[in-house]
Amino acid sequence: MRDLNLKAIILAAGKGKRLQPLTLTKPKHLLSVGGSPILKHILNALISAGVNEVLIIVKHMKEQIIEWCLKQNFNIKIMFKEQSDLLGTANAILLAEDFTAQQSFIVVNGDILLDPDEVNGIIKYHESVRPLCTLGVKKIENPCQYGVVKIKNGLIEDIIEKPSQEEVFSNFISTGIMCFESDIFEFIKRTPISKRGEYEITTTLKLAIADSKKITSYEISSWWIDIGRPWDLLEANRHVIAGLPASNNGVIEEGAHIKGKVVIGKGAIIRSGAYIEGPVMIDEDADIGPNCYIRPVTYIGRGVRIGNACEIKNSIILDGTHIGHLSYVGDSIIGCNVNFGAGTKIANLRFDNKTVKVTVNGVKTDSGLRKLGAIIGDDVKTGIGVNIMPGVKIGPGSAVAPNITVWEDIPPYKIVNVKLNYIFTDWNL
Repeated sequence: MRDLNLKAIILAAGKGKRLQPLTLTKPKHLLSVGGSPILKHILNALISAGVNEVLIIVKHMKEQIIEWCLKQNFNIKIMFKEQSDLLGTANAILLAEDFTAQQSFIVVNGDILLDPDEVNGIIKYHESVRPLCTLGVKKIENPCQYGVVKIKNGLIEDIIEKPSQEEVFSNFISTGIMCFESDIFEFIKRTPISKRGEYEITTTLKLAIADSKKITSYEISSWWIDIGRPWDLLEANRHVIAGLPASNNGVIEEGAHIKGKVVIGKGAIIRSGAYIEGPVMIDEDADIGPNCYIRPVTYIGRGVRIGNACEIKNSIILDGTHIGHLSYVGDSIIGCNVNFGAGTKIANLRFDNKTVKVTVNGVKTDSGLRKLGAIIGDDVKTGIGVNIMPGVKIGPGSAVAPNITVWEDIPPYKIVNVKLNYIFTDWNL
């Protein structure tokens, strides 16, 4: 029988370095997917599953997370606790020992998104079996970047965190959603620090398995995304927008064409000659066109202006941004209050048709995507005729002078001027 006071812990303390430049101005848990922060999607899924008390473990940019939560109207009790040092998942969960009050509880990483029905599913399964832990697992092609799980007859036999290719013994991974009985704290307190300098929940579970405790698996059969890298936001956005019903609370001028599932927010205007092909979400007070082509799967944020004769494809355009006329944005993430000069174009395909590489946390990383554009932080400006090459990242507050082709990443708060031979220059010069 379901606990009358079902509790959840959301782990939201991490810095999200791999998601820079987007996380230089806001915590990763507040990054937008389908018009709402990741954290909102998680909270809504927990509420739908019957959770009525949530403890959010915070650290990095905690003020933004707390302020955002206090402005919402969630009909549940939300509390916060700071993880003083980022010492791993087990350490973060231990902070919730008093909060759980000897009850079973669910833990969700604050940077994952999944089909909300799966949240209810894992809770119901755990309540029916009552093991020490029910671990949400999913089968994927390349599990090396996750905790890899060995399963037999529904029971977890072994877990290894981020194994080498030679160490991989399964294609099942831990998904960052798990249910526990309160006895788990006994094993967390016995968990040694890892080579990475963290108290890892995978180590905790291995201790419990060695002690013959029952650790069961619940397979996530629907969609699930670990939002660890910028292009993961595009994939999550695709799932969320595709699930929205079409609606129109704005103004569609005569001569505009709407095809498929399109969501148009209050106060938005779609000008004559615009062609919008869903699934697409256009948020409140956006101004589109005239003569634009908005392609699947695109989110256009609040107050965004898309000028004449622009094309936007499979992108996230965040609040207050202005895309000047004759511009092209494909497979990209554009931050808040960005201003593109006329004719700004983002390339999303390499000449050699190979997959696009992106520098992630200082390491050149293959995105695995044949088409990927730019990742641009808040308050960036470009002059007219700027071209941005695939996989380029531009830090918040930076600017690119007219007629420049951007081939490499631009740090935050710099200006790039052709007269300076592409030297990064502080704004105050």
